[in-house]
Amino acid sequence: MSSQIDERSVEDARPPQGKDRAQYGVCAFLVLVGTAVIVDGLGIPHVTSSTDPVGSRTVPVLLGVLLLVVALLYAVDVARGGHGEPEAGEDVDLTQGTDWRTVLLLIGAFVVNAVLIERLGWVISGALLFWGTAFALGNRHYVRNLLIAVTLSLITFYAFAIGLGVNLPAGVLQGIL
Repeated sequence: MSSQIDERSVEDARPPQGKDRAQYGVCAFLVLVGTAVIVDGLGIPHVTSSTDPVGSRTVPVLLGVLLLVVALLYAVDVARGGHGEPEAGEDVDLTQGTDWRTVLLLIGAFVVNAVLIERLGWVISGALLFWGTAFALGNRHYVRNLLIAVTLSLITFYAFAIGLGVNLPAGVLQGIL
């Protein structure tokens, strides 16, 4: 009796026979992205020098070709019956629906950041982004989250400015930071 149960559970765990045609959409997407990267790379003027013998278009074209190769190999794998394994997250209940409130709050935090980053600057808009994300994900320690958000936005502002030489918008804090 127990062998019948084991056999049934093994059969239930097997992937369905037949091809998963949706995976071909992933292949098509990879082909589109690879082609776009190649076309864009070929539009870069090919300039070489003694310090850069490879040139500026080589890496984008190579990456585009590699994307096309991956698309081809993936299409062959799908045609042979290969399939991706479903997500088996530790704390994710896959039977539950999408929590649209959380998704919309996260989208709102990103939109607020995008709209305010030039006017208010990265430090303020980034702090709002970090705080809004923590709020959307359910953390209700408002003051602590605000302190962490301001600290993170200041650290990232100076890390970009000093470490990478990229100036993020200072906005209303121009001259203060």
